[in-house]
Amino acid sequence: MASILIAEDEARIASFIEKGLAAAGFSTRVATTGPEALDLALTDEFDLLVLDIGLPGLDGFEVLAQLRGSGSTMPVIILTARAGGADTVAGLEGGADDYMAKPFRFDELLARVRLRMASAAPSGQPVAQLSHQGLALDVRTRRASVDGREVELSGREFALAEELVRHAGQVLSREQLLSRVWGYDFDPGSNVVDVYIRYLRNKLGAERIETVRGMGYRLV
Repeated sequence: MASILIAEDEARIASFIEKGLAAAGFSTRVATTGPEALDLALTDEFDLLVLDIGLPGLDGFEVLAQLRGSGSTMPVIILTARAGGADTVAGLEGGADDYMAKPFRFDELLARVRLRMASAAPSGQPVAQLSHQGLALDVRTRRASVDGREVELSGREFALAEELVRHAGQVLSREQLLSRVWGYDFDPGSNVVDVYIRYLRNKLGAERIETVRGMGYRLV
């Protein structure tokens, strides 16, 4: 199981990222200060670092500089509210592999995490595939097929389908799907999940996704 270090001092965001990555099959650990993040990153126990810039004790730029200065090539995704052009350039030139601004969508973060980890993996490693009852998802290229026929899905449709496939047979509530696919600032009263479930049924087959009344949805 790949292990990800989350350096984030805002508890709500750290918990949101941690739960989402754990649901996607990753082992996670949270560091809430710059010195703690650096100490953990230097242990070589982690495969990727999600790094906030505004950390107490030592900011993310300094954590990154010391990490790269040690010779570490661990992939680093900067995730911060400081999304100005100068900060972006500084982060990338300082050795970050990617840079995302807050607020963010979890499906995009997850896609970037997988892409960076795939890029860092030894050459020849097979592309990650998910499949269930004739439905196949390529999580790297974000392509989907049904019984060998390619189906075009939007980014959000793919993220929703991926969540259902990863938990095939399990009932997922609307709140779980909202949080994991739409992000930590979701509106709990929104009907967007129902709308996108309808989109997926039209594209993947209505019989694949079951409505469990009063509970949520399940891939059957």
